[in-house]
Amino acid sequence: MTALDVLSSPGIPTFGSDATSAVLPSLRSNQGGYVDQSATGWMRPTNPDTPLEEMRKRFQEDGYIWVKHAIPKEDVYDMREHYFSQFSHTGMLRPTTSPRDGIFNPSSDPNAHEGIGGLPEETTKQLLNAAHADPIYRAFLAHPSLRSFIRHFSGWKQEVIVDRAMLRHNCPGSKSTGIHYDQYFLRDGEDEFLTAWVPIGDCGPAGGGLTYLENSTSLGKDLEREFLKKAEHLPEQERIDAFNKFMASDGFMSHDAVEFREEHKGKVGRWLVGNYEAGDVVFHNPWMVHAATKNEDTLGRIRLASDLRFYEEGAKLDKRWMKVWRHDD
Repeated sequence: MTALDVLSSPGIPTFGSDATSAVLPSLRSNQGGYVDQSATGWMRPTNPDTPLEEMRKRFQEDGYIWVKHAIPKEDVYDMREHYFSQFSHTGMLRPTTSPRDGIFNPSSDPNAHEGIGGLPEETTKQLLNAAHADPIYRAFLAHPSLRSFIRHFSGWKQEVIVDRAMLRHNCPGSKSTGIHYDQYFLRDGEDEFLTAWVPIGDCGPAGGGLTYLENSTSLGKDLEREFLKKAEHLPEQERIDAFNKFMASDGFMSHDAVEFREEHKGKVGRWLVGNYEAGDVVFHNPWMVHAATKNEDTLGRIRLASDLRFYEEGAKLDKRWMKVWRHDD
């Protein structure tokens, strides 16, 4: 039986089930302990046929909208298979398994196969560079189902994607994405952009997918005002840099979900997660605080996802992001 043959784990809701009564698995970030069950919750899924007014209302209220089946599932798995086929000779994948499943080789060191944000080996760096410029990946970013939904949802006549779209793989046990909001990485452009997080394959709540800090849009705006106030005397290029001296060395606000939530207690709610399926897309605003859970997937699946940023045509873009990603660029 492959990972694709596994449907849903007991107690984990799929679209249409009662997500409010299902028990969440234990979740944690890179550092710190497991988040208390009382401090976690399920995200609200949205059917793509939901009336537009309701979708926009949810986005305004929640800071995100998790759209189920936005892209045909098989197209997403074709992309997953293509990506991991490029790493099949590296020892990353479990022997005798298909790149389409993307199962990690438990005899390998996950830190040796880190992706974006980690310290991968030189061979992996070159593969990551090639994967981001790959015509098949660039075509996937222009998928008509994704692009037509964005225009429908946003009301834009034409959308523009920043070239610095990123493919992030996260092996079980390796370092995941830290706590942040997107605006501080794109400070040199307008703050009216839409992030699309696309899981490329099924990704359970403890499988390294994104977790959103409930009611954190206002917190993100407050933190950005504080950062900009501190940095107002810096030269412009340093001021807009997410790695300036007032930011964390790796660009993230924290790697400890328990500690960060406690620090901002009373301003935010729970850490929310979803049982993401291939074809789902989560859209969120520039201020929504989020991170990735530690990948502790019981099936050994490597989390693969792509994060994309869209502006309305004619908006002021952050030109630093108008080039294809390369390691250490």
